Amino acid sequence: MPKSTGLGSAEQPPQPLGDASVWVAIRAEAAKLAAREPILQRRLAAEVMDTAGNDEIIARVLASRLRAVQVDTGDLFDLILSTLNDDIMRKIEADLLAVRERDPACTTFLHALLNLKGFHALQTHRIAHALWGAGRPEIASWLANLASLIFGPDIHPAARIGASIMLDHGSGIVIGETAVIEDEVSILQNVTLGGTGKETGDRHPKIRHGVMIGAGAKILGNIEIGAFSKIAAGSVVLKAVPPHCTVAGVPAAVVRIHRADEIPAETMDQNI
Repeated sequence: MPKSTGLGSAEQPPQPLGDASVWVAIRAEAAKLAAREPILQRRLAAEVMDTAGNDEIIARVLASRLRAVQVDTGDLFDLILSTLNDDIMRKIEADLLAVRERDPACTTFLHALLNLKGFHALQTHRIAHALWGAGRPEIASWLANLASLIFGPDIHPAARIGASIMLDHGSGIVIGETAVIEDEVSILQNVTLGGTGKETGDRHPKIRHGVMIGAGAKILGNIEIGAFSKIAAGSVVLKAVPPHCTVAGVPAAVVRIHRADEIPAETMDQNI
């Protein structure tokens, strides 16, 4: 996958799968699953097969997962659908590709779309972030909190997150207000991108292109994690990390320098 030229951007858009896009593949997978598992037919028809457009698929899936007391699911669907735009849909497609390629437990795009709460949390954040940027902080914060209660990850709606992102499992992930995550990043469970205390302003980590952050790692403060680096599981990172290296330990220190062509976010190699 090409290196990004900036947050959420790439030199080329994500490529479709052969002759079929991700969404065509999802519709075909849904039809096959409905034939195999009749109990899921109504759900698959409502959320995938009977939809008018690709944006309606993601809006129906998220709205059905985010059902809340005293909030009409139809109103929630309308809010999500009205927020989706070409840029968000491009990022969602790149995220689906990332999960399908990097997670050995994910055997279809449909599985990622319907069953992975890390994916659901990330797409809900994209909606909340758009609402935040549109001057609607109250509804953005409400949606972010609802997503945290249902899916697990706690992501501030102001956090900036690029494309081709995988939140593996999603449980326990915390991403602070001024955090930045560039394209092609993989983050495992129980990772914190947090501050170091009560400071205000720009106070959260900046995760550059191609980084992998292992389970349970804590990255604290306004520090930069260089492109194509790896944070080992359980590490506590308090200082900037150079590009193309692995850091491990408490506090974390450099333990390995990578080859220039290594992309930790894609290989998902947990070894130090």
